[in-house]
Amino acid sequence: MQPDVLKNRIAAGRGDVCADLVLKNARVINVFTNEIETADIAISGNYIIGVGEYRGRKEVDLRGSYVCPGLIDGHIHIESSMLCGPAFEQAVLPHGTTAIITDPHEISNVAGLDGLEFMLETTKDLTLSVYFMLPSCVPATDLDESGAVLDAEQLRPYYRHPRVLGLAELMNAYGTVRCDPKVLQKICDCTKAGKIVDGHAPLLYDKDLNAYIVAGVQSDHECSNIEEAMDKLRRGQYIMIREGTAAKNMDALMPLFQEPYCSRCMLVTDDKHPNDLLHSGHIDYNIRKAIQAGAAPAIAVKMATLIPAQYFGLKQHGAVAPGYLADLIVVSDLEHFAVEQVYKNGILVAEHGKALKPASLMIDNTRFARVMESFDMDEITLRDLELRESGDYERIICLRQDELLTEEKIIPFQQHPNTAPGVDTEQQIVKLAVFERHHHSGHVGIGFLGNFSLKCGAVASSIAHDSHNLIVAGDNDADMVLAGNTVRKNKGGLAFVANGEVVAEVALPVAGLMSTESAESVAEKMQTLEDALKAHGVAEDSGIFMTLAFVSLPVIPKLRLNTYGIVDVEQQKIVPAVFK
Repeated sequence: MQPDVLKNRIAAGRGDVCADLVLKNARVINVFTNEIETADIAISGNYIIGVGEYRGRKEVDLRGSYVCPGLIDGHIHIESSMLCGPAFEQAVLPHGTTAIITDPHEISNVAGLDGLEFMLETTKDLTLSVYFMLPSCVPATDLDESGAVLDAEQLRPYYRHPRVLGLAELMNAYGTVRCDPKVLQKICDCTKAGKIVDGHAPLLYDKDLNAYIVAGVQSDHECSNIEEAMDKLRRGQYIMIREGTAAKNMDALMPLFQEPYCSRCMLVTDDKHPNDLLHSGHIDYNIRKAIQAGAAPAIAVKMATLIPAQYFGLKQHGAVAPGYLADLIVVSDLEHFAVEQVYKNGILVAEHGKALKPASLMIDNTRFARVMESFDMDEITLRDLELRESGDYERIICLRQDELLTEEKIIPFQQHPNTAPGVDTEQQIVKLAVFERHHHSGHVGIGFLGNFSLKCGAVASSIAHDSHNLIVAGDNDADMVLAGNTVRKNKGGLAFVANGEVVAEVALPVAGLMSTESAESVAEKMQTLEDALKAHGVAEDSGIFMTLAFVSLPVIPKLRLNTYGIVDVEQQKIVPAVFK
């Protein structure tokens, strides 16, 4: 900053000259003191220069509406919205999100550094501030088969990028506490660069937790109960309270919405589908839910603004105060927390639920050929789905409601007419398969999934965290084959098949994860898909594809299925689906 610029800001702050813009008669949420004060907000250039009584060359009378700092999502994967950067911005900016910290490990697991470069390139000119954490686990563990492997040497140069803030969720907690040299090198590179390390360690306790934190891991977003969260808080970690489409942990963690805990906690979404973003909201939804559950509004706002800004070192973000960026949102009341206006760098960028600047996406198909052509596998056949084991018992991967954790269940092997062996739709047990799609290896893992509400047919998806191989679930092999091949034909996406016919599908040709279309278009197609599932007996609140997406992630207990077979996460070994 030049001295003359600073001089002008000081003069405007003193009220000696008019500010560029003054938001008059605002009720300002003060995230430092948890108070609400009535004042004008004076803005010059990109910055707030005063809170008090001011004159401006332009004045907007807010008539008692509330003003909060722009909202920050401290942990999200843009890819999981199924939208590219510009369309994602159009979905979240009107909801008051002015900054996000994203981990591009989804696309990096498919396309390596090409995927990381794609995300940097397609978010660089957005109104939304998009910061990055470098993907730490590509693949998530050695018991996974991803499209790429990123080692410490490949990641090291990116710490110099101005939008890179650190190392993303260190999912390989097992390797960290056992001193895997590849993991330790990534941590050391990050800390040497003066950056932070995010964590991902569900149900890690006692001395293993101590060792994980000693390694340099400063946060966690996987807490599903208050005891685990308090244990990690006491040991100095920041807690990211996650409320997304699949994982919903806020209800269990409501005791954290009070002092002193709230000063070490922030609100995040992790993964959100386009329908939820457009209609329910983004971080504004999380604030609204917290307030309705009894949280003080100022504290809920603080946990979505100041705390993530402090944790990530975004010194000029997160508060309505002199010297802070003029990233502001206007809401009429705190109970409903409906965002009416959004200001970014002092400019009105969204109003009444619409972004004021249209989206624009340009993709260099030559440069990003690996991103746009990500399927390398043969057509699926019935033979690929044959069970490779025999026995009297089957091992079921049982889902848990609104959680990513699974449980193990052993039952007698099922043989029912009209379904594949091992399937019992009355008991919500379906067949599950994961096909390797990156390197033409032909590897297929087969197992069984419990508490899955599919009543008939099959669903398939190329969104299968984190390696994003092709995952298919169904009650019969023929429909599973058709569903899987439909996704393959579309170069990625989702499909639902019943009685030998493709009922609904969504193409996601960008790494098999994202669409090039608008949020509204993708949301409409997703709604058609969900309506088709409901018409075939799937529970309305199941979020079936988001749930399916996590079934192959071999770092969250207890059981997962990937291209190698059923993974016992705690033991990090393959166990049989059927046995004597």
